[in-house]
Amino acid sequence: MYDVAVVGVGPPGARYARRAAEAGYDVLALEKGEIGSPLACSGHVSTDLWEYVPDDAVDRLRQNRIYGADFHVGGAETDGYRFYKREEVSNVIDRVELDRTLADCAREAGADVRDGHTVTDVDERSDRVVLTASVDGDSSDGENPRERRFEARIVAGCDGPTSRIRRTVGLPEPEETLHGVLAFDSEPDHGDYVDVHLTAPRFFAWRIPRGDAGVEYGLAAPPGTDVKTRFDRLVAGYGVETERFCSGAIPIGPPTRTTSDRVFLLGDAAAQTKPFTGGGILYGMTAADIAAETIDPADPSTLSAYERAWREELGREIRLGSLIRRAYSLPEPIQRAGLWALSGEIGVHMDRPTSFFSREHLRRLFS
Repeated sequence: MYDVAVVGVGPPGARYARRAAEAGYDVLALEKGEIGSPLACSGHVSTDLWEYVPDDAVDRLRQNRIYGADFHVGGAETDGYRFYKREEVSNVIDRVELDRTLADCAREAGADVRDGHTVTDVDERSDRVVLTASVDGDSSDGENPRERRFEARIVAGCDGPTSRIRRTVGLPEPEETLHGVLAFDSEPDHGDYVDVHLTAPRFFAWRIPRGDAGVEYGLAAPPGTDVKTRFDRLVAGYGVETERFCSGAIPIGPPTRTTSDRVFLLGDAAAQTKPFTGGGILYGMTAADIAAETIDPADPSTLSAYERAWREELGREIRLGSLIRRAYSLPEPIQRAGLWALSGEIGVHMDRPTSFFSREHLRRLFS
């Protein structure tokens, strides 16, 4: 029996598997397909990411450096309100390669990382959790997957916004789930600024220069909105043709509970995301570190310590992020006035809404 089974080897799952293995626990990590595929989210992250990956991976992962953003109340034809820093605000990364790099870190730490394992059932018992998984290409006829069972003291559900683990053990759903789409233009673009369009209902659309990798276009909105039509309108405004269309869910608003008797949620499965951007890489890996520090697999009662600790660390940022998001739905004249008043050099951190009230930002805002 394993000490810990991790279901989902995206950044939060891989990070937790690594940290738990480094702590001496026997760790199994299962990914339903090929690690890193298919691409389902953007790779625009703060420079804090580099604290989580080996130094020799930075140059391989980084595609572009970003110094700010142009906010538009309208499409590509509208003028933007520029927000900037003199130093890097963020980086654009190879998102698929990030997953693979973090999974390799978990393996090197001693975790048993396996792809091609789709968990189909979770049996939470008084003394263990039994997982049933179908294994790709692991049958005598070479076509139908074979089922395997694994036992662990506890399970980390890191299996994304539509988490099977969450549903199976009866944990509550996130407050809402947005529908996000991405596509790419292969023309290289080393621009210093991303474009943000406050045109999608209750969220936004974006354009991210990815260096030699081209340009990423994206849009997210609540279910029921005609996301594809709005996305096509955004891209048409830039006069480009896109390829590699991707679609996925973005969870917003953590559920009221992220732990059961022997199961806990991490990352998108727990909606540990920024409400104002939908990004969850850094929040999820922060929660993974908290889980590694607070949870003892031999003592499931420690899951409650994880529940308290991650909310203490991220809760205020998520609440303030929700307030920022409300501004996306303000009438256009108010949006324009607010963007005009706040634009210019900034001192905020893209993952921490509380930094809006920092001495550095207030000094730049009123200088």
